[in-house]
Amino acid sequence: MEHLRRHYWQDYTATEIAALVDDATLAILPLAAIEQHGAHLPLSTDLDINQGLLDAALTRLGANTSVFVLPPMMVGMSLEHTRFAGTLSLPPETAIDTIVSHGRALAAAGIKRLMLFNSHGGNKAVMDIAALKLREAYGLLVVKATYTRFALPAEALPMEELRHGLHGGALETALMLYLAPNKVRTEAIFDAPSLAHRLIAQGSTLGPEGEAGFAWMADDLHPAGVTGNACLADAEMGARLVEHYAERLAKLIEDAQSFALDALANNGSEVLSHKAADR
Repeated sequence: MEHLRRHYWQDYTATEIAALVDDATLAILPLAAIEQHGAHLPLSTDLDINQGLLDAALTRLGANTSVFVLPPMMVGMSLEHTRFAGTLSLPPETAIDTIVSHGRALAAAGIKRLMLFNSHGGNKAVMDIAALKLREAYGLLVVKATYTRFALPAEALPMEELRHGLHGGALETALMLYLAPNKVRTEAIFDAPSLAHRLIAQGSTLGPEGEAGFAWMADDLHPAGVTGNACLADAEMGARLVEHYAERLAKLIEDAQSFALDALANNGSEVLSHKAADR
């Protein structure tokens, strides 16, 4: 069988998976969400962006990069958006257990490297906990990659928009105008200033994000459930952002695939044997 480069997990038989997986194989679990993004963006926004960036990154991988892409976890932890129609959300405990269950199955198949590629801010907390549980229980190398935490190219967006356009603003709108323009309701695009603007004007050190962020529901920040100036977005900006994010993600994938597992305390084999002995 040809050397594994990048394949979709669900397209293979159990026998083929067993034959293809080795210590260098990296599995990628896309984490997204189905949730409200205001009147101008579809419920699928986080999923569309996730798949668009991942597809673009895969085309940039080197010839020796061995990758399995898992079916995306479409519904995530979207509690902050549940006051709006259309949002689907898993309880945080269920989201954590779902990620851990995927990792358990991967470990049983011989996978030792897992990347969680996330496109939804609400998934970050559950991703962190699930990754640590998988490291402790199965010795997996678990890489946590959220695209909004990647550094942006210079002058991509105004700093104020990057700080406060947390949901449905210029960033997500630009990406969608490039990746799925037919899904964007351009007539509904508008500027949605965040509560954070008022707090800064009042001299407050508190805000929805930052060194002392507070918990928030989407309509706490703006009645429409979005924040940021989507009017700044266009498809050209989206193309530049996809190019940038895809390059960064491709480098992360290659680094995860080539990471020396013996740099960590164990490579999973001892942990798996111990867990099996306990049963």
